Amino acid sequence: MAFTAPNLSGTAKLLYAGITYILAAGVIYTGIQTTISAVLPNLTLNASERIGANSFRMVGSLIGSFVTSTFTLPLVAILGKGNDKVGFMITIALFGVAAVVLLLTAFKNMRERVPVSTKSISLKQSMKATVGNIPWFLLVVSFSTFWIAQSDRNSFSTYYAKYNLGNPELAAVFNGLQVLGIISSISIPFIVKVTNKTATMLIGLAIGAVGQAMMAMVGGNFALVIVSWCVGVIGSALAMSMPFAMLADTVDYGEWKSGIRAAGFLTAVGSAFCIQLGSGFGSFIPSKILDAAGFVAHQQQTAHASAAISFCFIWLPVIIYAIVGFIMVFYFKYEKMEPQIKAELLQRAEARD
Repeated sequence: MAFTAPNLSGTAKLLYAGITYILAAGVIYTGIQTTISAVLPNLTLNASERIGANSFRMVGSLIGSFVTSTFTLPLVAILGKGNDKVGFMITIALFGVAAVVLLLTAFKNMRERVPVSTKSISLKQSMKATVGNIPWFLLVVSFSTFWIAQSDRNSFSTYYAKYNLGNPELAAVFNGLQVLGIISSISIPFIVKVTNKTATMLIGLAIGAVGQAMMAMVGGNFALVIVSWCVGVIGSALAMSMPFAMLADTVDYGEWKSGIRAAGFLTAVGSAFCIQLGSGFGSFIPSKILDAAGFVAHQQQTAHASAAISFCFIWLPVIIYAIVGFIMVFYFKYEKMEPQIKAELLQRAEARD
């Protein structure tokens, strides 16, 4: 429905677009994202298995993003036969059918193996699981902040390519190279085994910051810009993957602290809400910086406006990565407690049985 363009005009068309977009990108996507995140802490208490499962999930996400970013427009042209409205409607419908089949297949044989109460938990009870749950608050703040940089970095690649590098086609290359994040997702179990989850996220933030800073040093050299972007993609993908897995541990911590296992609430706020909140600020903050710098679209930019684009695209993510890294340093303490927490939860489950 969101990609169908009915014969409406004015306010009616605006309302149709707004409502269907909110339903598709807000309600439905959030519902799917939440359940995928919420089920992880109930699949296993084994930290390595959680990391492995999350790595598969992130690899699948990147493959899906690559497929849609690469094949959508060609399919629109083929299926629409010159009519983009029809092409988009058919293409997205095909993606939708494929998504439903894949989701049903993925969840068909999934079993929640962690012993938990099947009794429904109210919102009020779920919120009690946040009381004293410091690691959860650390993740919520850091992940929301991280997504400001992620949203800004992805959206401003178009501005940087067009106005600062003079090559708007380079934006498509930037988008396509996001698939390199698979390297990070595959390597996470090995890095975590050598270090730990918090250190792995800090390593990702550091690599991402280095990649961003490299772009400021290479100027307009397209080859080196691409190399720098690839380094940044690998680093940001590494940092982005970790909170999804670490949220499962905060669910354990919440149950250990309060006796309430609120997997759905804690992961919903810690993933989907953080992404939406951070993405919103990731669009709002840079737009205000550009407005203050006198940016005007579709024309030659002043030196001041070009500098603002560079700052938003290159240095703003670096600053945010540093802030997120500072917050996550405090998570080390709670990660060290995880073996004790999991052992006590198993003891409680055995006592109930």
